[in-house]
Amino acid sequence: MRGFRELLKRFELHALGKWILLSLLVGIVAGLGAIIFDFLGQAVVRFSLAQFAGYSPPEAAGEHARFHHETEVVVPWMIVVVMGVGGLVSGWLVYTFAPEAEGHGTDAAIDSFHNKRGRIRTRIPFVKTIASAITLGTGGSGGREGPIAQIGAGFGSWLATRLHLSDRERRIMLAAGMGAGVGAIFRAPLAGAVFAGEILYSDADMEADAVVPAASASIIAYSVYVQSLPRETRFVPLFGGGLDHVSSSPMELIAYAALALVLVLVGALYVTFFYRTHDLFKRVPIIPHLRPAIGAVLAGVLGIALLPLFGNDTRILGVLGTGYGTLQIALTAAQDLGVAFLVTVALVKIVTTALTIGSGGSGGVFGPSMVIGGCTGGAVGLVMHRWFPDVVTEPEAFAVVGMAGFFSGIARAPISTIIMVRALTGDYGLLLPTMLVTTLTFVISHRFRLYQKQAATRMDSMAHRGDFIVDVLEGLKVGDVYQPNREITLIPEGMTVDDIVHRLAYCHQHYFPVVDDQGKMVGIFSDDDVRAYLYDQTLWKLAVARDVMVDQFISVSPDDDLNTAVRRFTSHNIDELPVLDPQRPGTFLGMLRRKESIAAYNRRLMELKNASADDAS
Repeated sequence: MRGFRELLKRFELHALGKWILLSLLVGIVAGLGAIIFDFLGQAVVRFSLAQFAGYSPPEAAGEHARFHHETEVVVPWMIVVVMGVGGLVSGWLVYTFAPEAEGHGTDAAIDSFHNKRGRIRTRIPFVKTIASAITLGTGGSGGREGPIAQIGAGFGSWLATRLHLSDRERRIMLAAGMGAGVGAIFRAPLAGAVFAGEILYSDADMEADAVVPAASASIIAYSVYVQSLPRETRFVPLFGGGLDHVSSSPMELIAYAALALVLVLVGALYVTFFYRTHDLFKRVPIIPHLRPAIGAVLAGVLGIALLPLFGNDTRILGVLGTGYGTLQIALTAAQDLGVAFLVTVALVKIVTTALTIGSGGSGGVFGPSMVIGGCTGGAVGLVMHRWFPDVVTEPEAFAVVGMAGFFSGIARAPISTIIMVRALTGDYGLLLPTMLVTTLTFVISHRFRLYQKQAATRMDSMAHRGDFIVDVLEGLKVGDVYQPNREITLIPEGMTVDDIVHRLAYCHQHYFPVVDDQGKMVGIFSDDDVRAYLYDQTLWKLAVARDVMVDQFISVSPDDDLNTAVRRFTSHNIDELPVLDPQRPGTFLGMLRRKESIAAYNRRLMELKNASADDAS
């Protein structure tokens, strides 16, 4: 780390090269984290659900199966048992080692950015990775983006801390790591970069400084992650290629506008139910370690209860796990599922996700949002196709647009969502209706936020406190405030403590500049520094001013602005600063008092208030 810090010093503080170098490291770790998380998740499925319940949840077409298992007869009640055990183990891990890792990790990273100076405890990403792999692998309803985002964000925060970077730079590293994780796990580096800057705020604002570092980290993370995939799937969208829908008629936009209204209602239901369930579990009078198990069991019971209602069609179990397999069918063959099936998946997925994550289980909420939005869109598309077959010719297109519109509204991230869904589906023919629906849901859904820790805008974020404050002291110089004619007692560096003590008896100064034979200031001491010698008179004749003074002192010049002086007063907690001549180094000109600076601030503030009153009149 010491050598790496020396390397960084060769770059300017805000140089692009520095951020690319840092983003390279964040991207590598985020990419490796995505590989480990993907492997662990599939390993848990293979040796839990598949092994004991005979059930392997179907995945999206672009997924790579790292384990193969010939499933036999599905045992529904065993699914509930496996989910309960998974919830119990996950709850024990989280609440024993890192309670902050409960729930969905993206909100925790957002909170760290705004309110914790970008700090994330080192153990959290590790606990989150294992707990989330267990939760999702045993059938819990959740997504992968939260855990992997927290892995990248956690490493970015840790690296910035080890390199002694500023709080601002640590926050940028955190955001870059979050974007890198999302870009890797969904194979969407551009979406990850924009997501990192956009997801932090609920209104139309963005953390622009984080976009370039996040883009660099996302590229690296994506490149590392795809190396773990076979060549034939490395550049295939997560939900496969071949989706090539088009908007056939301007009249179809009316149907898409209706879809936006439906998505807003479902989004409001999702957010409300999710957080009410979360609050309800918080009030359950048991140790928190057991809550995820209770939520997992309830979700499992609800999932298997649907089987007889749909002729034991295991596709309905998309309400559990990630649900990507069911979403894949909604995107490619919605008519095979039917309206009732899709509506059931969308509504029950809301409940199972709230039970899994709201109870304290570990997982993301982006994945379930995609399933809920896609199935809702597919159902609306089928209804519109039935009513207006000449206008709505491809109901599956509504599923694609529904994915983007739903998450855009509740996550308050329209731009990154549009890019994300395009990357997930490989479908670029629906840009116009997607923009329409995401804009409508973003505008209408402002009261319902999935990520509660988002700040409204940068002005509302603790991370930008002070960025938008009017500089009252602008234009004021030290030379305008300090009193050069005020008599200051200077102490020669060879004066004994005995002489200094007698000098202090007749002087009201608190700070004493020390000068050499040429009259150059070489140090300073306060009357408090002298008190250390008062109880040992044997030192009075031996010790001199050079022994008492501090030679590493801070000073100002008459040309320094008053903001500089105020920052030095507050950072070192002192009341006076020596004023030195910048043209003649060491030449003492006077002392600037803190109270003089405060008086100047008050005068300027009154001037500004009076000027504002005059303008208003």
